[in-house]
Amino acid sequence: MRTFIKFSLAILALGLSTGIKAQTTTFGNMQNLIPRDQRAINQFDVKKDSAEFKGLSIDLGGAFALQFQAINSFNDQQVGSYTASNGTTITNYRLNNLENQFNLPTANMTIGAQLYDGVRVNLDLYLAARHHNETWVKGGYLQIDKLDFIKKDFLAGFMKYATIKIGQMENNYGDAHFRRSDNGSALVNPFIESNIMDSFTTEMGAEIYYNRNGFVSMFGMTNGKLNQNVTEFVPAAPTTAAPDPNTTISPTILAKLGYDKQINTDLRVRFTGSLAHNANMSGNPWSSDRAGSRYYYVMSHAAYTYGTTAVTNNATTDLAANATTGRFNPNFGNWFTTVMFNPFVKYKGLEFFGTIELAQGGDKKGVDEARKVNQYAGDVVYRFGTNEKFYVGARYNVVSGKLANADADKVSVNRFESSMGWFMTKNILAKVAYTTQSYKDYSQFSGNSLNDLYGGKFSGLMFEAVITF
Repeated sequence: MRTFIKFSLAILALGLSTGIKAQTTTFGNMQNLIPRDQRAINQFDVKKDSAEFKGLSIDLGGAFALQFQAINSFNDQQVGSYTASNGTTITNYRLNNLENQFNLPTANMTIGAQLYDGVRVNLDLYLAARHHNETWVKGGYLQIDKLDFIKKDFLAGFMKYATIKIGQMENNYGDAHFRRSDNGSALVNPFIESNIMDSFTTEMGAEIYYNRNGFVSMFGMTNGKLNQNVTEFVPAAPTTAAPDPNTTISPTILAKLGYDKQINTDLRVRFTGSLAHNANMSGNPWSSDRAGSRYYYVMSHAAYTYGTTAVTNNATTDLAANATTGRFNPNFGNWFTTVMFNPFVKYKGLEFFGTIELAQGGDKKGVDEARKVNQYAGDVVYRFGTNEKFYVGARYNVVSGKLANADADKVSVNRFESSMGWFMTKNILAKVAYTTQSYKDYSQFSGNSLNDLYGGKFSGLMFEAVITF
């Protein structure tokens, strides 16, 4: 992958140098591009502007984030050696002690080009991430805001309000992903981490937007795959637990409808409802983030022995495989249907953003009783000072639902996070946050090992510095 990136950048540089000689080439003259600095805060979906097309233009940007973490983890498991209720002897169990230390710095890179009047392309890279330490392509898309490449003013009345996006890209389910931290790109998030149940995926597909007079609408469809391939899908063999396994991978259907209006100079109101559905899953939007969470290795255990079985340290054995500590994945296995409602109100410097996410899905085809998991989150942020360069905020987030249909009871995860930040410039943000998160009603055992989340809790401070351009 790194060799491919280096080769691609070399080709890009060669193309730019050749293009500069062959035609007028500019930098930064982009149309309908949401800025990557402080102006991007509370920008959703897509936008239209009146920027003039000035020929081929190149866009190059980056984003960098670094955290200092001072968080401790606890649970109700007995530390040391004891005999479990099933008679198995457990020795040397404990959660990992976490140092007050810096996390792995993360970085993004964006490469884009204005190719034609109303047509641009965008490519996003993760240069370094918790989940992938090496350079990794997040995704890319072609955005079409005019159809003049077909014929001058072709469907101009429709395209005045419409946008088409095509590619393997961040799928537009809900509004919460517009306020999340995306690896090195964390300027738009007033907090350190994203939601507990973090809805984010990149799949191959297309989205069509039509936004007019405050009304917001989007319809999209993807092929349902995070990793693209052309190999034949071979169904799993039937079992007693799953007598009718999936025989195909279905497309994911996406839709959004809402209203977004600047009522006057002081008041903006937005409310949207979104839908995502897949009838035969390949992946799911709660486990597809290739960057990782901000809470490094919370609720992770040191190496211990369960009977005669050695259980490895899940913070050091495979760093990439344990990249989402602090988050919740509903783990639907067969299908899912989920809706998200997002109210947003901003009055002068005071803003409220909420998330109501109602997800349900099936675990195994053939015994497919729907399992439900719900998420509720609300944050209040007050921005003040010249150009709102300072802010303070607080957010409460709760997720509850069954981990499996066979479970008698639901589990829940609760998080409170308070934060304050300072925009040193419109491209540089420093923020500090206090977080406390608790796990309720988790069982003591998970399979043949202890459950780290049994009576679990972590809390502490985090500092983050963000640079984006």
